[in-house]
Amino acid sequence: MAIRPHPDLLVDQIERLIQVDVGRNISALFDAARGGLRGAASALLNARSSRVGLITGFYVPQGTPPAAETDGPVGAALLAKALTAVGIPSRVATDEPCRGACGAALTGAGAEDIAIDIVAVGAPLAPLIEAWRRAGITHAISIERCGRSADGAPRNMRAQDIGSYTAPLDDLFVAGPWQTIAVGDGGNEIGMGAISRSLIALHVAHGETIACVTPAQHLIVAGVSNWGAYALIGALATLREDWRRTLVACLDERLDRAVLEAMIQHGPAVDGVSRLPTLTVDGLDLVTHHRILRMIRTLVERGHVL
Repeated sequence: MAIRPHPDLLVDQIERLIQVDVGRNISALFDAARGGLRGAASALLNARSSRVGLITGFYVPQGTPPAAETDGPVGAALLAKALTAVGIPSRVATDEPCRGACGAALTGAGAEDIAIDIVAVGAPLAPLIEAWRRAGITHAISIERCGRSADGAPRNMRAQDIGSYTAPLDDLFVAGPWQTIAVGDGGNEIGMGAISRSLIALHVAHGETIACVTPAQHLIVAGVSNWGAYALIGALATLREDWRRTLVACLDERLDRAVLEAMIQHGPAVDGVSRLPTLTVDGLDLVTHHRILRMIRTLVERGHVL
């Protein structure tokens, strides 16, 4: 009978599965954040009674139509569903421009009962921060959320300032007393401040300008941010055998597709690369994303990838 590898080693293997450069030249960022997945999963498991606040939604003002991108809300919806299923209460925060896409993602995941906090661009964040404190949030998890750069502006990968469409949810993320976990794939997302700005500048186009300065205690860098959410579900399933079956059920291609379809049909939402409302994420088709998802699921279930 084959011996199952130590859970920590499996988590590290899951991290390697998602660290595939899809064209952004971020291999050095993978190296800088190595171990972030294990740290994030352990932080969630070591808390006495975890309650999670998820932050997501990256607006694409030049999309057709202007809308949130498909990367981020898909992963956030699957993760919120998974956490709730194992008894970790979760809620999602975004801003008004990303409301439709994030709401549609939760509906597509069958998680429409999960609370969603909406902030108007330009509105004060103090009421939401206080609401999260009253709710006992223990962990803030940001997934593909454009963060504050060195000059204070949130910038997309084209170095465009999108501050007029983006509420500064960085301030919610770091407001505490919660621990902070972030997922990103380009250097400009909340949490990337955990990596040296000079490293991002050296490797990523427009890196010095777009690099986010908001740090996270645990940073997961993935080729596509949705993959980071898949990986966190897989890591938790690996480390908690009693949760495994429930969590693996959320690593399902049909569920992932249903979330993406709901975003495109009812969001609206667009691919962040093509800026079009297609069933793609970061310019990659579902075959590509589901290959990563299946490898994570197989690793969790069997202790190795076929």
